[in-house]
Amino acid sequence: MATYPAPSRGTPVQLNAGSAWATENLRVVLLSDPPGVVRAPAVSRTSVCLHVGAPTYMRCRRGRQSHSGTAIHGDIDIIPAGTPSEWQLREKDQALILSVAQRLLHAVAEESGVDPRQLEIRNRFQARDPQMEHIGWAMKAEMDRGYPCGRLYMESLATALAAHLVRHHSSVASEPRGVNAGISGQRLKQVVSFIEENLADDLSLPAIATVSGLSVSHFKTLFRRSVGLPVHQYVIRRRVERAALLLRESRLGISEIALETGFAHQSHLALHMRRVLGISPRAVREDRL
Repeated sequence: MATYPAPSRGTPVQLNAGSAWATENLRVVLLSDPPGVVRAPAVSRTSVCLHVGAPTYMRCRRGRQSHSGTAIHGDIDIIPAGTPSEWQLREKDQALILSVAQRLLHAVAEESGVDPRQLEIRNRFQARDPQMEHIGWAMKAEMDRGYPCGRLYMESLATALAAHLVRHHSSVASEPRGVNAGISGQRLKQVVSFIEENLADDLSLPAIATVSGLSVSHFKTLFRRSVGLPVHQYVIRRRVERAALLLRESRLGISEIALETGFAHQSHLALHMRRVLGISPRAVREDRL
């Protein structure tokens, strides 16, 4: 067990050695904060906070800007370097924090022909950004497996993240953020919230499509464009991730957790957990805090 300081949240947490990554250009840590107020001082890096837990209502203030709402799985906050933050959490919150060094952002800007002195990363609250989300999930998957691909892979992801921040979330963004042919941000949020609230149930494609207000065929196409996965694969992944969280944080039996997360039985959970995470439920439980 080791204690890592939170790069952009107020409370240090204890994590397994594989739950944090730090190099000159990138710091990655999985944090969990209890209900209450979390304050974080300004830091010298730009931080991307990817919400990875259950839906959580929160109020957040950064500088002169504030926002309140329910953060759902996949929501992203972007905290520019030098910006203090405060969260008021109604429920427990879990987030993957990706902190990018300013020098990497400046190097990416220079390579794009941009004067780093003109670069300003934009403050974002509970945004949806499929490409940035995919980078975050790739980092988390590497973390969950104990970093088998090593430093080169993580630094490649760090560079991709820095490039996306510069191109889509900065003062020199080359195109408006969120331009895609997927489901609109608010509608996607409603769909993802519905999935999160009903993971334990027998979710059907028509029921999920109804929430979006689209036909089943149209919804299937736009959902995949928006999140990068077909609907059924997304639901399975979220069930696996919810099960892994329960395995680490609860005393429920594996069979009970399987039923709680929408799987037919323990073997059904084990099959999909190995496919998604590359590890068995028992191994996840033995590796918990």
